[in-house]
Amino acid sequence: MKIEDDKRPSFPWVGMDIGGSLVKLVYFEPLDMTAEEEQEESECLKSIRCYLTSSVAYGSMGIRDAHLELKDLTLLGRRGNLHFIRFPTQDMATFFQMAREKDCSTLQAMLSVTGGGACKFEEEFHAIGNLQLHKADEINSLVRGVLYLCGQIECYSFQNVQDMECCQKAPYDLQDPYPLLLVNCGTGVSIIAIHSQDNYEIVGGTSYGGGSFLGLCSLLTGCETFDEAMELASRGDSSRVDVLVRDIYGGDYERLHIPAWLVVASFGKMIHKEKREAASREDLARATLVSVTNCITGLVCSKGILKDILDRVLFVGNLLRGNTISRKLLAFGVQFWSRGRMKPLFLEHEGYCTAVGALLHRLNGSAPEASEGQQPGFDTEACSPRETEDDEN
Repeated sequence: MKIEDDKRPSFPWVGMDIGGSLVKLVYFEPLDMTAEEEQEESECLKSIRCYLTSSVAYGSMGIRDAHLELKDLTLLGRRGNLHFIRFPTQDMATFFQMAREKDCSTLQAMLSVTGGGACKFEEEFHAIGNLQLHKADEINSLVRGVLYLCGQIECYSFQNVQDMECCQKAPYDLQDPYPLLLVNCGTGVSIIAIHSQDNYEIVGGTSYGGGSFLGLCSLLTGCETFDEAMELASRGDSSRVDVLVRDIYGGDYERLHIPAWLVVASFGKMIHKEKREAASREDLARATLVSVTNCITGLVCSKGILKDILDRVLFVGNLLRGNTISRKLLAFGVQFWSRGRMKPLFLEHEGYCTAVGALLHRLNGSAPEASEGQQPGFDTEACSPRETEDDEN
């Protein structure tokens, strides 16, 4: 299918997901610009392209996750690289200041934005001259982004989840994703049952998510950032904070086959002064993470049973970003509470799904129908990796 030039949106091609805690931005960098296009490209657009692609840090808080860059993609017939950028939502004022400094008001472009911030910051976006705002539905963007990224063969599971030290990532080919239980672990947690690319529903959720983890860690340990909280948790021992089965029974509860290490009461040992004094900041952070992930996995398994989706559950969201501990805890919890019936799955770009979906919404419009042999949920011709000579051979 040939995409006519006048049917393509003008550059820059950007999708943004402005969440309660973090802003996720995806940017398509064209690599096939003609000499004529380069000559006609505005100085503002050149400046933006150079700034976004040549840096891995923006100011004190913005980060480009260079290791996640998708290279040599084809979007709407254009070849380029897809970049992934994040910064705290509290830093949106700096983003708008940068937009003014880069003279974005001269761009005749539309920015596709989703998440709560699409409404919260609407006036600020409109204040940037000719830069128009397209508000994409958040759940639609999430589902679309997830199905597209699943098609990039980047889905994986964990093997040997019973042993946190030995469990390893293993690729998982999600060729036929339906039905699928999707769990978005952001500031809060939403659970979506996906029956087809156009048939999905929110079936549950909890306020006990990434925002709770960071908020409680900040109160308990004095940490300031998510990365700092995760670093503390990675070195902690939650058994010094939580009451476990072995603390009550001296070992396994054999009659019901309940293991000794299962948490009976999160933070249960903190009722004792000597236990509080012995618990480190690291222990408190780890116990907080275990508490949050236990809450999520218990709810996910009950919703999976309720909706009769017992095969696969896919976890995404920024609670998992750069966070192997959370992923392993979630994988273990799902396999334990479902007694091995549910397969916990993850994506390499777990925190950027909604931003990718917002970009695709801008480029593709409504979700295309999947043809025979095509991965459901995205247009493999309009948005696909470019074939290499090795692929052809």
